[in-house]
Amino acid sequence: MFGLKTDTKETIMSCDVTQEDLKAFERRLTEVIACLEPQTRKWRILLVVISLATLIGGIQWVSDPITSQVSFIESLVNHLFFTTSCILLTTLFIFGVHRKVVTPQVIVSRVRSVLHDFNMSCDDCGRLILKAHSQSSRSSSMARH
Repeated sequence: MFGLKTDTKETIMSCDVTQEDLKAFERRLTEVIACLEPQTRKWRILLVVISLATLIGGIQWVSDPITSQVSFIESLVNHLFFTTSCILLTTLFIFGVHRKVVTPQVIVSRVRSVLHDFNMSCDDCGRLILKAHSQSSRSSSMARH
């Protein structure tokens, strides 16, 4: 009779430890994603501003009637706003700003692929989502073992 109570207590304690581990993982994941958001927002704003500047400068450059009458280099010198914004946009892409913009989404995507094996997922903020066990997932996991 004592063995049954001990097993029940150990099972309950094991569930409590597992639940605490999941809560700690969730807190850390949400913390990491939240810390990345200000940086990501800054890079997104910078990328959008430089892209819009390049677009506006490009429209002015193409719509200028003198552009077709002078050499390419001379037309770029005549439109320094467009030239500068193109150089800045190219520099941003060379230094990988386009990757910094999507870093939180990459992390969430990779965590989701790992959590899928444990029948869980997470939202874009890093909060865990426990999925209900289905018969098909049980039978497919039994087939793997």
